[in-house]
Amino acid sequence: MATQRQLSLFSEFSEEIALPCPVNVASVPQRSPFRYPGGKTWFVPTFRRWIASLKSRPRILVEPFAGGGIISLTALFENLVERVVMVELDDEVAAVWETVVNGDAEWLANRILTFPMTREAVEEELQKPSTTKREKAFQTILKNRTLHGGILAEGSRFIRHGENGKGIGSRWYPKTLAQRLINLNHIVGRIDFRCDDGLKVMMEFASREDAIYFIDPPYTAGGKKAGKRLYKHHQIDHEYLFTICESLVGDFLMTYDEAEEVKEMARRHGFQMRLIPMKNTHHATMRELVIGRDLSWLDELPAIRESGVRYSVKKAKKQTS
Repeated sequence: MATQRQLSLFSEFSEEIALPCPVNVASVPQRSPFRYPGGKTWFVPTFRRWIASLKSRPRILVEPFAGGGIISLTALFENLVERVVMVELDDEVAAVWETVVNGDAEWLANRILTFPMTREAVEEELQKPSTTKREKAFQTILKNRTLHGGILAEGSRFIRHGENGKGIGSRWYPKTLAQRLINLNHIVGRIDFRCDDGLKVMMEFASREDAIYFIDPPYTAGGKKAGKRLYKHHQIDHEYLFTICESLVGDFLMTYDEAEEVKEMARRHGFQMRLIPMKNTHHATMRELVIGRDLSWLDELPAIRESGVRYSVKKAKKQTS
């Protein structure tokens, strides 16, 4: 009997491949003051591996859809890059980062520490017009920590029951949040924050060899609704984003949901793809796409190459903690 040959991840046919368990986010340092929907704390170990795989140490990280900013903050605190360019179009989220960059992190931390967390106090605070950037920043943090799932988009509602029945204050950790804000003062001088169009800023740096890009756009390709539900600014020209990526001199890494339209765009532009496991807010194991020019450093993950080739992927064992 002939010896059975193990098939490569890049072969035209694929054997079943077991995905590794999702990352336990509790093992990743929490740097951001946000509880951000669609946040990438779970992606941090993969991001570190990507940086380590690059031939030379990048100088600048551009994050065109920064959101909660965990990737940029990790890159700075761990000295993976010299500076970051964080871009966010949402004016409320931007107010927090602008307050930090403008030197008011301590004011914001103190405001959080002294706020009396009750439903009545939250409603009263959010009814006030914010006359300064830092007041708007505080209201944004307050909403992010008291609205269901941290969702700031229109229609989001307050947490009702929360963890262990703690209600609206179940995600309000004033000492922890204050410390995270104070810690940002150590790296704030290396943050270039822009409340701007992320695609436009990418083009600004496109010809730089010392710039790399971590790209996590709203998941609205292929008719997906998650991005529309989670973010105020969910509309994006996905095809144009892929065209920009093709023109970048520096390397990039992009994350998307597993949609066939996204796979087709990646194939048309000659990019590689991998499936990576993650857990959603309901602790269900899901898969997201990682897209880049060369993902050979992720060879243990299932590769997607040609259209029409099917890959059977075993479900990862449920992670216990």
